[in-house]
Amino acid sequence: MSTAVTDRASFILADNPGIMTLDGTNTWILREPGAARAVVVDPGPDIAEHVDAVVAEAGEVALVLFTHHHWDHTDAIDRIVAATGAPTRAISADWTRDAEPLRDGETIEVEGLRIDVVAAPGHTRDSVAFVLPQDRALLSGDMVLGRGTTVVAHPDGALGPYLDSIRAFRALVTDGTVATILPGHGPVVTDPGAVLDFYLTHREERLDQVRAAKAAGARTAREVVEKVYADVDPVLWDAAELSVRAQLEYLEA
Repeated sequence: MSTAVTDRASFILADNPGIMTLDGTNTWILREPGAARAVVVDPGPDIAEHVDAVVAEAGEVALVLFTHHHWDHTDAIDRIVAATGAPTRAISADWTRDAEPLRDGETIEVEGLRIDVVAAPGHTRDSVAFVLPQDRALLSGDMVLGRGTTVVAHPDGALGPYLDSIRAFRALVTDGTVATILPGHGPVVTDPGAVLDFYLTHREERLDQVRAAKAAGARTAREVVEKVYADVDPVLWDAAELSVRAQLEYLEA
């Protein structure tokens, strides 16, 4: 069963919970009210039961979209294409089938459903977000999570573009284009302005902590992690090290 969130968006939660995936991957089903065809965003991991549930709920699928290339969003590509015959689109041609890669600023229309494409590099180089202007909703992929903060996955991700993308999201909230964020993992974000402000403040605080760790003698990314993330479960240190590497690259630029 899907969970309806807006007039045009509902999701089915994949059974792949974990440290990095939270409750699991949210596969979004988008459909204009009364329309026959749907758009699927991030079909998720290659779990037959999950894809079957998505296809049963979506019905005729006109298009499959990907927010970025990580396995927990893309591994089901072959299964969902086989089940629906739908083309797929992503920023990267590697995840595009029978269509053209996505372009920043383009608008996709399916039976009255409007989806505006917003390139959002940071978590990965190929991260992209989708705005549903009629619902004032933003599908954020892993750039914004429903709980906690995301990893900037160095070297694929980069902190400078990440900060620019979060600021761009914040501008969409400020101008009234976006009132809700529909994340790739975790619950729906109903106060996006506050969450995005926290994301920006959190990153600035982490940068200050990294600077302090280096001043205190930390030489490697791991040594920085041991100082800055001392109060965090060590099981998360490997992921934290990816973010620290991105922070060090940003500070050295």
